[in-house]
Amino acid sequence: MGVSGTGKTTVGRLVAERLGATFIEGDDLHPAANVESMRAGIPLTDEQRAPWLALIRDAMDAAGGDTVVACSSLRRSYRDVLREAHGRVRFVHLVVPPDELARRLEARAGHFMPATLLASQLATLEELGPDEAGVDVPVVGTPRDVADAALRARAQRRSRPH
Repeated sequence: MGVSGTGKTTVGRLVAERLGATFIEGDDLHPAANVESMRAGIPLTDEQRAPWLALIRDAMDAAGGDTVVACSSLRRSYRDVLREAHGRVRFVHLVVPPDELARRLEARAGHFMPATLLASQLATLEELGPDEAGVDVPVVGTPRDVADAALRARAQRRSRPH
């Protein structure tokens, strides 16, 4: 989880590979209208996100096993929908300083999410609560370094309630 530009897809693919898990790219499940809104620089509303989050939850269930999902999951209420999936759901919040996020988004090409939406995403982001199964992982080093840190943090926090 995390705002745009944190490396969710890259790190998520690496984690899924290491775990032998299915990888789901949440962005691929956005309805066309959502993509067009974001492409136009218009932040999504909770009403627009609801069906998308349900699709991700359903894709997690359909995968039928260990699954890694790249999804912003910015608010607790969004994470609550994903937690409805079968099995244990845990979150890895990739943390990147805002100035680095802005630099990454300005340099990124070929993605529908414009850098102008970063401020709205940061304003929407709700940190993981102490009762949520998940960890914060600073994005430091290479994507492999971050994937390693995520897997280490996940193993250390297994006992956290969900």
